[in-house]
Amino acid sequence: MTQNPNEGKNVSKHILPTSSNLLGLCFILINFMKLWKMNKKVDVIIDRFVGISILLFLVASVFSYMSMRSVKKAVFYEKIADVVFLVGLFFITIISLMITFEML
Repeated sequence: MTQNPNEGKNVSKHILPTSSNLLGLCFILINFMKLWKMNKKVDVIIDRFVGISILLFLVASVFSYMSMRSVKKAVFYEKIADVVFLVGLFFITIISLMITFEML
């Protein structure tokens, strides 16, 4: 039998604080977007991406917490939290690139 190298590492204890911190960052981004004067089309797109990121990091936080509290489905919840967290990171990266290139 081959053993999964990630088995028993409990990634959820890292996902929960990181995703909650990134959730707070998204709320700060929404407030700063109101202060920056950007192209209206780009502003709307960034607002929507930030909204999606907020939902993704919230879902990742919830599933991460559920995996730490659950006994039977801990691995299943942790996998969901991991995937959702990575998608949220992708959205944050896209947001950062859009803001960077709009400000140039």
